[in-house]
Amino acid sequence: MESGVLTSGSSVVLNGSPDDHFDLPLVERPIVLKFGGTSVGKFAPEIAQICLSAYKSRQIAVVCSARSGVSKAGGTTNRLLKAIEYATRKDSQKAPMHDYEPIISALRAEHIDAARCIASSEISQRFQASVTAEFEHVEEILTMLRKVEVVDPVSEDQVVSVGEKLSSRLLAALLEDRGIPSRYVDLSEIIQFPVPKYLSQKFYQDLSAVFGQHLSQCRGQVPVITGFFGRIPGGLLQSLGRGYSDLCAALVAVGLEATELQVWKEIDGVFTADPSKVPTARLLASLTPDEAGELTFYGSEVIHNFTLEQCVPRIPIRIKNVLRPRSAGTIIQPQTSKDRDCYRSQRPKRPTAVTVKSKITVVNVHSNRRVDSPSFLERICNILAQNSLAVDLFEKNECHVSLALHSKDVFVGTSHGGEKKFQTQENLLRKAVSELEEYGVVDVVHGMAILSLIGGGLKRSIGIAGRFFTALGDNNINIEMISQGASEINISCVIEERECHRALNVVHSELFTYLD
Repeated sequence: MESGVLTSGSSVVLNGSPDDHFDLPLVERPIVLKFGGTSVGKFAPEIAQICLSAYKSRQIAVVCSARSGVSKAGGTTNRLLKAIEYATRKDSQKAPMHDYEPIISALRAEHIDAARCIASSEISQRFQASVTAEFEHVEEILTMLRKVEVVDPVSEDQVVSVGEKLSSRLLAALLEDRGIPSRYVDLSEIIQFPVPKYLSQKFYQDLSAVFGQHLSQCRGQVPVITGFFGRIPGGLLQSLGRGYSDLCAALVAVGLEATELQVWKEIDGVFTADPSKVPTARLLASLTPDEAGELTFYGSEVIHNFTLEQCVPRIPIRIKNVLRPRSAGTIIQPQTSKDRDCYRSQRPKRPTAVTVKSKITVVNVHSNRRVDSPSFLERICNILAQNSLAVDLFEKNECHVSLALHSKDVFVGTSHGGEKKFQTQENLLRKAVSELEEYGVVDVVHGMAILSLIGGGLKRSIGIAGRFFTALGDNNINIEMISQGASEINISCVIEERECHRALNVVHSELFTYLD
């Protein structure tokens, strides 16, 4: 690989030799562009044009997720996981309809078909050859898994990583086709240092430094980087979940000391409410990291929390639209403690956004004893933790505890055959309820949602909470629970899920559209 730098640094290791340390000249810090699976799957030529425009004015690095279509269920990663599942079924469970070969054939055909947008026949043929080679390797692994009927983390990673490898190869080919010197960068086996059992912040700092050193060798080229990285003991999916490509982009940005991380989606940025549900929603020019974190947790798919955690201290994150690249998007600016104190001292004119989190279940425990006993609350929390149930909202008075839980499938372990086991939260909840009944009468309310008002300084915004709850009451929207005070920037309540759409519009009209 050609020696050189992509980032501003003073001392790096090149060509893998610990002795090859030397001072590097300061160069312009790059921007990192992260493209999600749906964007790569549907708008690859548009992405190439975005990269071309950015490349004309500055250094860039690109991170790609695996290609997807209309839904994640039909995306490359999900289908590769399904192929692994079919390959490792026991003999008694195998059937023609559950064969992995049609999945691999379809994926191969789709990726080869994507080469149609490459004008150069030479570049197109090279890309198609890489597609064929990658899927031949996948078939070899799946054939082996079919014999042993057990999947190990290394084999799973090798199969799943093909999605990011091929999307990155495609974009690298498209950039080369447009005259941009690009380099495909595979991070699937980048980790060559000891990985701790628990992935601490120190591990992420070490990993970002390794990314920076590895990418520093791409002088004069645009690195197109696989969002899949490894190897991590236990496998990347099991260790981090499906947000690994967002984390990868954040670590690349930190490792390169980027001036900005751009996360490209199919929406202009972050709005005051979901624009598909609230026609009057407005685009937000900026957000604080705290606001972005709250919005993400309470239902708005703003940005993955991994990305925020790694970038917040120093690197701005900008959310942009692949279909409207000239739009400025929404920027999440890092904040110093001084900035945060100044921001907290202000009384905002209006909240920042309103969002809703659906699929909420409320569990009420009516105790026959006082619930201010520390041991009582400790036991309640232990029961929930032992059943892998996370609480979104918590409320109590002298003889009553209410808990709002988000319904989702929970990973509970791996079977002897190597298959991952999931339980629906409903099954886990039944077990928890039977244990909670030892402490009082328990009732469970399904079909609820959390409606949240988010904004810096809400705690000091006189009258905002009153207008929020009055707007709901005036429109006959019943409130099951209220939470205010746990966060300075969040006022939340639990309502019936069937009222979500109406509640969003009612609150937005009252506190955003008509607020002077």
